[in-house]
Amino acid sequence: MTKTTHPGRRSILALTGLACLAAAAAQAAEPNKAEIDALKKSLAKYEDYTAAIRDLYLSTVGCVSYTGEKIPGTMEYPKGAMGIHFVNVPSIGPTVDPMRPNVLIYEPVDGGLRLVGVEWLVPLTPDTKAPPELFGQTFMGPMEGHYPLIPREFHHYDLHAWFKDNPNGVFSPTNPNVTCDNYSFPMPEAPTKMVPGPMKM
Repeated sequence: MTKTTHPGRRSILALTGLACLAAAAAQAAEPNKAEIDALKKSLAKYEDYTAAIRDLYLSTVGCVSYTGEKIPGTMEYPKGAMGIHFVNVPSIGPTVDPMRPNVLIYEPVDGGLRLVGVEWLVPLTPDTKAPPELFGQTFMGPMEGHYPLIPREFHHYDLHAWFKDNPNGVFSPTNPNVTCDNYSFPMPEAPTKMVPGPMKM
């Protein structure tokens, strides 16, 4: 009796294996996707910016963007926007709540505002021993405040997380897919100056 083979079955098994490997690779590339998705869902009410204002997230009005220029002694921001910041000042302190960011980031769209990301701020104090971390990410900084929206004297660390797709990564400080075009208060900024303080080695 001649032994028969089943190339179709082998192909299916091989394709299934490849699909599993691809899914595992995608999961490894985005280890925090589930947490960010959960965060976005928990902040759904703030898709209406008036709800943010009622909860004391107050708008800085200007839509911040960067050219990607690199200047020695300053933070490095890839070309893109940071959008319009709504800051909850009372929530800013030495510890961070992963489910309660200090800043909500909006993009001006069709005469309205769309929630596209968030940010956590941690002040630099004499007691700071190391940069803060969240979602396995080390905060950027320490740096001066983002003048003129924030006083230069507010030395701090920060971490951004984007809900809108970002080719530079979820935690990049800027997002080239966010734009300040056609907005009444564009605010292109120079890179923020770095200040002395604990940095990750």
